[in-house]
Amino acid sequence: MTTTYINARLINPATRTDALGGLTVANGQITAIDGPQVGTIVDLDGACLAPGIVDIGVKICEPGERHKESYASAGAAAAAGGVTTIVTRPDTDPAIDTPEVLEFIAKRAEKDSPVKVHPMAALTKGRAGSEMVEIGFLQDAGAVAFTDCDHVITNTKVYQRALTYARSLGALVIGHVQEPTLSKGACATSGKFASLRGLPAVSPMAERMGLDRDIALVEMTGAKYHADQITTARAIPPLKRAKANGLDVTAGVSIHHLTLNELDVANYRTFFKIKPPLRCEDDRIAMIEALADGTIDIIHSMHTPQDEESKRLPFEEAASGAVALETLFPAALRVVNSGMIDLPTLWAALSLNPANLLGLAQGRLEVGAPADLVVFDPSAPFIMDRFKLKSKSKNTPFDGQRMEGRIIATLVEGELVHGTL
Repeated sequence: MTTTYINARLINPATRTDALGGLTVANGQITAIDGPQVGTIVDLDGACLAPGIVDIGVKICEPGERHKESYASAGAAAAAGGVTTIVTRPDTDPAIDTPEVLEFIAKRAEKDSPVKVHPMAALTKGRAGSEMVEIGFLQDAGAVAFTDCDHVITNTKVYQRALTYARSLGALVIGHVQEPTLSKGACATSGKFASLRGLPAVSPMAERMGLDRDIALVEMTGAKYHADQITTARAIPPLKRAKANGLDVTAGVSIHHLTLNELDVANYRTFFKIKPPLRCEDDRIAMIEALADGTIDIIHSMHTPQDEESKRLPFEEAASGAVALETLFPAALRVVNSGMIDLPTLWAALSLNPANLLGLAQGRLEVGAPADLVVFDPSAPFIMDRFKLKSKSKNTPFDGQRMEGRIIATLVEGELVHGTL
């Protein structure tokens, strides 16, 4: 079926444009932009039309903890949040470190999820940091990247060999940039606030040290590397230098580090406990500035479901992480509403850049691209109610907050998977 969407505010991250126009979809692809009106005509009445969000670093708790999140619940949450492609983490139980486990979850995802799913695999067996996985076999089974998530590899020799092998296969390695000894047990960022609250804290230099080591190894091996979360101003200068020196290095930031700061932990609410811990306001502003100038490439949700029992504990003991598939979009609009970036720049970080990093065809409004699209109203106000989230787990720090941005419809290959048009 052919459909032409008219009177749309087209958000095109590739051209950095935001303009009224029309778009035609047929056979799961974009077939024309501002072309003749053919097929079924859908008047969007000025609503925004953009490429679907590509979210790298989503934790879905299959296998092992399906009570926290399943591919069905995460897929529904993604569709409701305008996410058309989710790239899943391997920090499951057991870890996704063999082709057999990866093929199992790929089949489950294809069966249960209304949105596209691309799995990542562990870089070392069991994410234990001592023996690298069979990268080639896992690539053949569908792994799009390799990461041990928040288990930092402390054996630099093992890490070097894994990066060298990944380089020979053209595989992407994603690193968690923290010095593990300094950051162990920390749940706040060091400074006056953490001291007043009596919380174990870590210096921002732990992130700088972790990044410095990884960049040195990338320079040594020539590997393709992505830093999963840059959260402190201290890490920006080495990241800029690595890019200026021509290293194949990119970086992301979580939506929580873009929109929240350490003061949000004031009442010890464990929904605000994430990893790395929330930073000071100066760091948050520095992340937005780095996003605006292209030093940081990607915004991730870092969707990490936790059940009520693991969060109903003293702040130090509670599990880290927050769900964010459905809050990624409205929270990101806060950065736009601050005037520091515009919608096309935001959408490059949410859609185009992650698609380019993984070599996917998504993330762009152009003829021949997949019709993975989202229609939204950026100014629709609402109050976040965590119990209305489609995720099985409800651990969002935005519960009860006033937010703006409503997803009107989400389409995957032209088919409606959420909302109405």
